[in-house]
Amino acid sequence: MLFERIESPGLAHYSYLIGDGLDAVVIDPRRDCEVYVERTAQEGLRVAHVLETHRHEDYVSGSLELAARTGALVWHADAQLDYGYGQPVQDGQVWQVGRLKLQASHSPGHTPGSMSYLLHDPTGAPWMILTGDTLFAGDVGRVDLLGMERAPEMARLLYDTLFHKLLPLGDGVIVCPAHGAGSACGGAIAERTWTTVELERRLNPKLQAAGRDEFIALVAKELERPPYFRHMETWNVQGAPLLGTLPVPPPLSPGEFAARTQDVLVLDARTELGFAAAHVPGALFCGLEEIPRFAGWFLPYDRPILLVAEPAGLPQAVRYLARLGYDDLAGYLAGGMLAWHTAGLESVALRTITPHELCRRLGAGEKIGILDVRSDGEVEADRMAGAQHVPLTQILERLDEVPRDRSVAIFCRSGVRATVAASLLERAGHQGVTVVLGGRSGWKAISCPTRL
Repeated sequence: MLFERIESPGLAHYSYLIGDGLDAVVIDPRRDCEVYVERTAQEGLRVAHVLETHRHEDYVSGSLELAARTGALVWHADAQLDYGYGQPVQDGQVWQVGRLKLQASHSPGHTPGSMSYLLHDPTGAPWMILTGDTLFAGDVGRVDLLGMERAPEMARLLYDTLFHKLLPLGDGVIVCPAHGAGSACGGAIAERTWTTVELERRLNPKLQAAGRDEFIALVAKELERPPYFRHMETWNVQGAPLLGTLPVPPPLSPGEFAARTQDVLVLDARTELGFAAAHVPGALFCGLEEIPRFAGWFLPYDRPILLVAEPAGLPQAVRYLARLGYDDLAGYLAGGMLAWHTAGLESVALRTITPHELCRRLGAGEKIGILDVRSDGEVEADRMAGAQHVPLTQILERLDEVPRDRSVAIFCRSGVRATVAASLLERAGHQGVTVVLGGRSGWKAISCPTRL
C-alpha cells in the first residue's frame, strides 16, 4: 500500500498519491508531474485515475499532463463549468484502488461543485478525508471567489458541508487538505503538518461558531486575490498547454541579453543582497523562494521573461514559474552579473541601510519616511509607530502614496519583501527608496531610542 503527500513549497500546495495492488490514484496533481510517474514506477503501480477536488485558482493543474504521460482517466469537480477535458465526478462515485475504496462526496462552499474524497482502509473503515480547499488545518476555504455578493450563499453551503458531512465522519478520520500554511487559498491556515477531524473540531476557530449565522459572519469576507488567479481559472477549465518536460530557456550572452531587455520583463531570482549590490536596470526582484508567493502578483502573461539567476537556482526558478503558467521564457543571462560587468554593461545598485545606521540618522533628525510593506495581519500584531503601511501586494496600485520628496526606508519582516517592493518602486521611477537590512526583526533586535 502507498499513501504519500507531495508538497510544493511556496504555493503550500499538497497533492496526494494513493496506491494498492497494481493501481494508483493521484489527487490534485501539480503541473510538473514527473514525481508521480517516478514514485508509481518505483512501487510497481500504474496511475489509473486523476481526481480533482475543485477548479484550482492558485496553480496550473497537472491533470492533463499526468494523463498524457500515463493514460489515466481524469475526473474533475465543479461539473457546472464547461471543461475542455476529463469527465465530471458524481456525488457518491466510488473508485476501487486495490483493497482501498475512495468515495466522492459533494462538498460545496469554496466552489459550488467542490468534491471531497473519503478513503476507506482495507477493512472498509473510514480512514482519511481529502478535502481540497473545503477544510484546512485551522481554517476553512475562502468563499469570496465568485464575488462578495455571493459570499453569504457560499458560506451557507460551506457550513452545511462542514457540519453535516465532514465533521460527522468521526474524530479519528485524518484530514488531508490541498494546502498548508502560507497559501493564498485560506486566510489563517495553521502550521499543523497533519490534522484530524477531532483536532479541527477542537482547534479550528471557524468551527467554533455557535451556528450558521455566526459562521457566515466569520467566513463571508473578502480576501486578497492575486491577479494571476484569473489566468489559472481559465487554464484549469480549458486545459493548460502540455509541457512534456520543463521549458529550458536558452543561455544569452550579456550583449544578447541587453538587446532584448526593451521588449521583455527581466526577473532577477538571486538573493536580495545580490540584487541590491548590482542588477540589470529595470529588473524586477523576486528571490527564488519568493517566486511561488509573489510572481503571480507582478508578472504579466503577455510579455516574455528574461531570467537572472544563480546557476544552481535556475532549474528551480523555471519549475516555479511553470507551476504558475509562465512558459514564455526568452532566455537567461549566461555567466550572471559577473559576465554582465566584464562585458562593460551598466548595472544599478539598490540602497540598503542597517538598523543601527537608520537609528543614528533618525536620532540626528534626518527626514526619512518609513514604509512598512508587511501584510495587514502582521501589522495588526506589531504596528510600527509613524510608519506608512502599504502591503507589498498593493504596491503597484498605490504607487502614488509613496513619498517622492524624501528618502524612504522600507521595512518587511526580514528584508526580502522590502527588496521586492523597492524593485517595483525603482521601476516606477522612485529614486529615494532604501531597504532596511534585517527588516522589522533586525530593528527589534537592537536598542534604539527612536520608537518605530
